[in-house]
Amino acid sequence: MRYRLAFVAGVVIGYVLGTRAGRERYEQLRKGARRMAENPAVRNMGEAAVLGGWQAASRAAEAVGDRLPAQVSDRLRTVRGQRARVGSEWGEG
Repeated sequence: MRYRLAFVAGVVIGYVLGTRAGRERYEQLRKGARRMAENPAVRNMGEAAVLGGWQAASRAAEAVGDRLPAQVSDRLRTVRGQRARVGSEWGEG
């Protein structure tokens, strides 16, 4: 019984210390990720990637043309119309 109590006490102490250290590390990672996301160079690269994706999708849609089902063609026209209304900043609509 004494060994079991010592084992349980060790597990509890380890858990408490581990969660505290884990939480601090999590906060460090979160702060670093936020700082990186707010970096103008990273945001510009992200916007360029999104624009490149839209351009590639448009070229692919033009390449298949009339071979698409009517439902897909209608959806593409809807998405293109929404894209034309969206500004350069993410989240604007």
